[in-house]
Amino acid sequence: WQLVSSTFPLAFLSNPLVYFFLRICLFLEATGVASGAWVLAAIHKHVAGFQRDEVYIGTADEQEADDSEDHEEEELWLVVE
Repeated sequence: WQLVSSTFPLAFLSNPLVYFFLRICLFLEATGVASGAWVLAAIHKHVAGFQRDEVYIGTADEQEADDSEDHEEEELWLVVE
């Protein structure tokens, strides 16, 4: 097909079915779904054992609770000093 399309590009693209499939392929490529980087990232995630951010830094609610505890401790130190 590549040989035919490169030899006769206008005749090849004038076919409505071919043009339709070409537009679908270009759309999928523009979304990045077929990008090789996704495959490499998935392999790297598996090899390195990466986990979601919540495992390392906690959820937003947990971080907020930690921040409020830190502020309470700071206030206690200010009173003692």
